[in-house]
Amino acid sequence: MPRKPRRPRTESSDGATTSAPAERLAVAASPPQEVRELQPPLLAQSSPQQIIGHGGEDFGSRPGSGRGREAAAASGGGGRGGRGRAASLTPHYVEPFPSQSSQDFPVQQLPHVIPVRPPSGSSAPPLVQQQPIPFAPPRAIDPVAAPVSVSGAQYPVADQMKKLAIAPAAIQEPEQQQIVIVPVSSKTLRFPLRPGKGRLGQRCMVKANHFLATLPDKDLHHYDVAIVPEVTSRGVNRAVMEQLIKRYRVSDLGNRLPAYDGRKSLYTAGKLPFDSREFQIGLPDEDDGSNTGRRERPFKVVIKFASRPDLHHLKQFLAGAQADVPQEALQVLDIVLRELPTHRYTPIGRSFYSPSLGSTVPLGDGLESWRGFYQSIRPTQMGLSLNIDMSATAFIQSKPVLDFVQTLFNRNVLGPLSDSDRNKIKKALRGLKVEVTHRGSMRRKYRITDITKQAIEELQFPVDDKGTMKSVVDYFKETYKFSIRYPKLPCLQVGSQQRLNYLPMEVCIIAEGQRYSKRLNERQITSLLQVTCQRPQDRENSILQTVSRNAYKQDPYVQEFGISISNQLANVEARILPPPRLKYHDTGREKECLPSIGQWNMMHKKMVNGGVVKHWACINFSRYVTADTAHQFCNELARMCQTSGMVFEMNPVLPIQGARPEQCDNAISHICEQAKRKIGDKGLDLLIAILADSNGSLYGYLKKHCETVVGVVSQCCLTKHVNKQSNKQYLANVALKINVKVGGRNTVLVDALTRRIPLVSDIPTIIFGADVTHPHPGEDSIPSIAAVVASQDWPEVTKYAGLVCAQTHRQELIQDLFKTWVDPQRGILTGGLIKELLISFRRATGYKPLRIIFYRDGVSEGQFYQVLLHELDAIRKACASLEPDYQPPVTFVVVQKRHHTRLFASNHNDQRSVDRSGNVFAGTVVDSTICHPTEFDFYLCSHAGIKGTSRPVHYHVLWDENKFTADGLQTLTNNLCYTYARCTRSVSIVPPAYYAHLAAFRARFYLDPETSDSGSSGVAPGKSSGGTTIRTNRGAAGAAVRPLPAVRENVKKVMFYC
Repeated sequence: MPRKPRRPRTESSDGATTSAPAERLAVAASPPQEVRELQPPLLAQSSPQQIIGHGGEDFGSRPGSGRGREAAAASGGGGRGGRGRAASLTPHYVEPFPSQSSQDFPVQQLPHVIPVRPPSGSSAPPLVQQQPIPFAPPRAIDPVAAPVSVSGAQYPVADQMKKLAIAPAAIQEPEQQQIVIVPVSSKTLRFPLRPGKGRLGQRCMVKANHFLATLPDKDLHHYDVAIVPEVTSRGVNRAVMEQLIKRYRVSDLGNRLPAYDGRKSLYTAGKLPFDSREFQIGLPDEDDGSNTGRRERPFKVVIKFASRPDLHHLKQFLAGAQADVPQEALQVLDIVLRELPTHRYTPIGRSFYSPSLGSTVPLGDGLESWRGFYQSIRPTQMGLSLNIDMSATAFIQSKPVLDFVQTLFNRNVLGPLSDSDRNKIKKALRGLKVEVTHRGSMRRKYRITDITKQAIEELQFPVDDKGTMKSVVDYFKETYKFSIRYPKLPCLQVGSQQRLNYLPMEVCIIAEGQRYSKRLNERQITSLLQVTCQRPQDRENSILQTVSRNAYKQDPYVQEFGISISNQLANVEARILPPPRLKYHDTGREKECLPSIGQWNMMHKKMVNGGVVKHWACINFSRYVTADTAHQFCNELARMCQTSGMVFEMNPVLPIQGARPEQCDNAISHICEQAKRKIGDKGLDLLIAILADSNGSLYGYLKKHCETVVGVVSQCCLTKHVNKQSNKQYLANVALKINVKVGGRNTVLVDALTRRIPLVSDIPTIIFGADVTHPHPGEDSIPSIAAVVASQDWPEVTKYAGLVCAQTHRQELIQDLFKTWVDPQRGILTGGLIKELLISFRRATGYKPLRIIFYRDGVSEGQFYQVLLHELDAIRKACASLEPDYQPPVTFVVVQKRHHTRLFASNHNDQRSVDRSGNVFAGTVVDSTICHPTEFDFYLCSHAGIKGTSRPVHYHVLWDENKFTADGLQTLTNNLCYTYARCTRSVSIVPPAYYAHLAAFRARFYLDPETSDSGSSGVAPGKSSGGTTIRTNRGAAGAAVRPLPAVRENVKKVMFYC
């Protein structure tokens, strides 16, 4: 094989990314010892006047707005705005506003505030307990556009607010001692204990894909392993240890069968005959096809005693007698159970894949799907549980590289390549391992690093120190007797830059078992989902077959460590929560609705608050939709909006216009300017856009231009729907989306109107949702997007304003929840996403939030402490920046979708226990058996299944100052799932978290193509505008993250991301 003269080699690391160091987190000072061991009180010690801000000024009133009295008359003092207007979002800094007159809002009775003394002998300050106000009776809703509100007990705004402090220096310290709420580290923090189990709902039995594992009664030992020379490949490490165990198990290892993690840890079920020993191991090299024998690569292995993992602490934890999870003991059991599958299959994370586990399915572009199974040991209420589920993922097809290239281009590629073709091949092949075929039976593997710019026939390399050159073609012919058939193709470059090797494509085969980690296209995703989509009964059978195939009773490692695994799914007690009643407009035939099996429809109903669309226009970007068809479709859509309860003008402001996709920005700007000249500066209320079914990047460019440039909400419709006749169901769904985009409400919980939602209806409560979306693998220079939404109406809790910001690549902590910066004129200023949304809530409702419920999506178990410490601290600081004593109680709930727990009916043939898809009923909740031994968590399947097996969502409470009961939080979460704006179905994820995901996904379209180039933006750090945070976040290398463009003022007031 030709290669350049040898230079000194250097080993490179895998480039694994690490999380931000713990010292980066902003946390409060360490609390007193007596506070650390208990859940913090609801509020800091203060008088009733301090808690409600008696006599102070408000932190969100606008100077001279004059909207208070008008809002009070329109919506019972809530100021939620005529025609369903949402809150306007403010900049990060807020000017101190003059106090608002108390006559702007009706003064009504506040709940009693009773100081509660701590136990005798305690130095903790007294707690503050609030008695809930009486529930108010339901009230009638005015026709069509009248906003929903509730009369009855409310709060005097002037008596609630204190003057907003901008800089920390301007905040006056309270006279009495404040309680520090956030512990300094995870060592002083314990998540809330389970407040008992829920009782509401119809009880039933379900099965879960958890298998009981009995704890071994063995003396576990942990040994450190050092292999020299050090290699980064776990496969090589395992091969070395396999040779060592095979050779020395009886003679030196006391006949022990160790379990090895592939890195630096070895575990045994008993003590080895030594504390430290060195071994010399030769790892046989591949057969090179000659008769000279196989060479061996020498390795030195040092095994040294490290510790004794104690299973007693694990037993104590499972029994609820110990708070901290004994991670080392769990890790030992997990490694033991993974040992044999790792030898048999291809391990990817916690899953194992192999063509032997099911037929492979081509996905296109040289990819195929492999079936496999997921396996993880978990502590649960029933004891140790082995969670097993089916999975599938994409692998590179093992085929000749030439065949792969032809599949990539869908044609023969044998001649010279253009630069674009060469780059496409390079992008597809770089990083893959290939096996060579020109060296007989020696199938040595190499990793592709690049593709040469020259064709094979042009490549030469030096063969000696004198600079004698030889062509690649001649080298292969003389050395391997191989004639290159395609000399005009480029060569593959393998090896390091210091020692480059050239391999012709025709002598290489892509090695088997390489997972494809880059982004799949829509067609490939659809094909992969079809592979994994199984009806519940079929999935259950596949799981049981996997357990049978794994044969844990015959597993030598499982036997060595004395572990026993059940072969039956866990039987779990569940409850089916009742659906909530939904309120619609009184002018409709049906004023209320009780969903059935998680779904309902809009027949005979009108939206509870219909939005107003007086001025709208339409642009047709599809060449497959005629002008007549577009006009007919818009007419039908306008009529459907009217039928659903909106005030919708039948005729557009301008005739429907056609445009080419590449003229998107100019066409939108032109039609908006025309509309303004005709109707005035207010402009369009709505822009309807007809797109081709496959529109590439047009959708993203359109949304970005509409929302950040011209300032108009838009509704995109695909050609296949526009051309379909009498598509009333589609039109009804589009009407739901349009209504919330223009500020309306589709429905409201009856319990919200009648003030019957525990810990929400009694005092002004704001519900947050937060999520962070990360770029796809391989997009290393693209920032992550954080989104936070918050309810803007109380007590209805249906409208959510959203803020987004770009932050450091793959940073899970939301960096802009709270921040400070220095202004040359004003000094130290404070701001952030939480502060903006709190002020927005105050302006929309007339109340400051007295309770916070925070649903946080996308957090893995390993990040619980880190996320809670950072984000709860940011919430606290945001509240304190508004008022010195303002610390509303917080409940922080993590929402987890990416887990592998599935629920199955106990009898699939009993129609009374399954829905039409064969899944458990919507509202099925589980808080026992398979849940955490002591902490407050539950699984909720809030949606009705459609296809495949439903995935319940796992809710885990990390902080709870509001003292929710199990029934209270489970019912609230389930009921909120029926208020999702975009469909007449209950959804699987609580809407605040769902909306945050939508907002973050929408903000990805705002990223400029040059976002991958790190650089500063020239915008003052800390400024925010229009729902996007203009902050220069810094990555680990000091590179700045480009800010997102600002959403226009009129767009950010509504749920434009729906």
